[in-house]
Order: sequence, then C-alpha cells, then structure tokens
Amino acid sequence: MNRSARAFWLRSPGHGELRDVTLAAPAEGEVLVRALYSGVSRGTETLVFRGQVPESQHAAMRAPFQDGDFPGPVKYGYLSVGKVEQGPAELIGRTVFCLYPHQSRYVVPVSAVTVVPESVPAARAVLAGTVETAVNALWDAAPLIGDRIAVVGGGMVGCSVAALLARFPGVRLQLVDADPARARTAEALGVDFATPEDARGGCDLVVHASATETGLTRALQLLAPEGTVVELSWYGDRRVSLPLGEAFHSRRLTVRSSQVGTVSPAARAGRDYADRMALALDLLADPALDALITGESAFEQLPDVMPKLATGRIPALCHRIRYAEAV
Repeated sequence: MNRSARAFWLRSPGHGELRDVTLAAPAEGEVLVRALYSGVSRGTETLVFRGQVPESQHAAMRAPFQDGDFPGPVKYGYLSVGKVEQGPAELIGRTVFCLYPHQSRYVVPVSAVTVVPESVPAARAVLAGTVETAVNALWDAAPLIGDRIAVVGGGMVGCSVAALLARFPGVRLQLVDADPARARTAEALGVDFATPEDARGGCDLVVHASATETGLTRALQLLAPEGTVVELSWYGDRRVSLPLGEAFHSRRLTVRSSQVGTVSPAARAGRDYADRMALALDLLADPALDALITGESAFEQLPDVMPKLATGRIPALCHRIRYAEAV
C-alpha cells in the first residue's frame, strides 16, 4: 500500500500549511481511503481558521478525526469523499463519505465511512455533512404542510435547508439574504428570494442561519404569533443581543437551538447518526444541489485559499477541494 499522505494543518490562527503524513497499515475493521474531494465548511472552518473557537467550546467543537487542539496547531475538517483502496472486500473500490479533515489518504474504522449511492456524483457528495445538518434542523423544526416559512441566511447551511424545504407540499417559502446575488442560488434551488427589508412576515417558522445579530432579530420580526425561530447559526466567541422585550412575550414567540452533534430523541425516535447520514446522501441525488458548490481549488492551493475564504476575498457557499487522484 501507499503509506504516504499529505494533510492540511492550521499552524496558528490565520496560517495554514501542508504536512507529510505516514499512515499505519489498516487493521481488521479499518479501511484505507484515497481522497477525491473535500469541502470547506465556510462558516465553522473559517471560525476555526481565525482562532475564534471559545475556550469553553474546545471539547464540543472537536471534529471526529481532528488532530491537535484549538486554537492550533490543529488538523480540522469533516467533508471528505474518497475511494476505498484497502479494507473489507465489499468496500474496495467504493466511493465513500467520511467526516475527515483535508488529507490525501487516511485510515479510519469501517464504521466511520458511508457508501455514496451510485446516483450521487463524488464531486457533489462533499455536501453530505451540510445536508445532514439541514436534515437535523428539519427534524427539530418539524414543518407542517401549508406552513409559512422563511430561511434567513443564504449561506451553505441556509441554502441546504431551503433546498429540502422546497420539496415540502403546500408551504410558502422564502430564502432571505442581504446579498442580492443569492437570488441566483435561490432560483437554481426553486425557491423564492427576498432581501431582509422585502421579506414576507407572518411566518409560522423561520430557520435562521446568517450567523449575524441583525439576521436573528429580523427572523423574530418575521414570525406570526406563536411562531418559532430555529437557530442554526454558531457565533463562536461573539455575544449576540436580541429584542426580547417589546412584543416577544405578548406574541408568545419561541427561539429554539438546533445542533448537528445530537440527534434529538424527541424529534426522531429510533434514528441514529448513521441513519441521518445515509438519508443526507440519498437526498444528494438532486442535481439542483450543485448550486451550493461555488468554487474549486486543488489541494496544493489550500494554504493560500483558506485565508481568502476566511476574509471573504473568495465569496463561497461550499468551496470544493480537488485531490490529484480525482483527475
């Protein structure tokens, strides 16, 4: 087997590098995966890259196969797609998704990989982790037929939620974002678009994913009485102020958190993490979701690309990383 690999590390906040890795031979019950693509989760990964993970959240924010500790040096990431080169016979040659950092080859337990359905291209499967977040959010939100719904924040997670909600029968749905350019993405997903000032109110449900204080405030304003905001944004070490006076109590509004690290037993009894990931991959058979991938770079360029993603010089939803073996 080829035991050499390269991995992307955050050396210190704002500075990344590629490091050589020597892999151990896979043991029984393990697989060797050759990476084809990985995805940069622009919200969480750029917070990590800027060193903005609060100390109180260092343990909660660990990725499944993270090496090192926050704020750095740390190897971080969780959107990897590759081919199994060594392992059980039924997996050799199969395309799999794994919650692994940006690395050209890696060895993980068989239980850590999910086979990508043949209906889903490997290049699109990097979205699986984000669609899984959207699935979990909708399990928590439990939208009903005919609901009036807004998704505030047209980033990677918000657009994934909107794409899934577009399949619900009878809903009135808008994607709301301050950037008018997000209208093109909304159109590709088959979703109505509005800027915050033009968004329709009277919503039974608002899913908030803008990671801004103004976005969360606007989400509350869009609710009908007894309505609910499901909060998907993660703010790192930033404090957020909300108008919980005014009509918040008289209108009996609700703000509920949703976080992909937990499958709510109350939301979906009997479903586990593997079920959720398999469902997310099945949903990726829809080619409309290609609209969420807004750029691509070679793995060797990642140390130069990540700072540009973190500062917004490269505007992106999901930025895909291509490994040499994918060509």
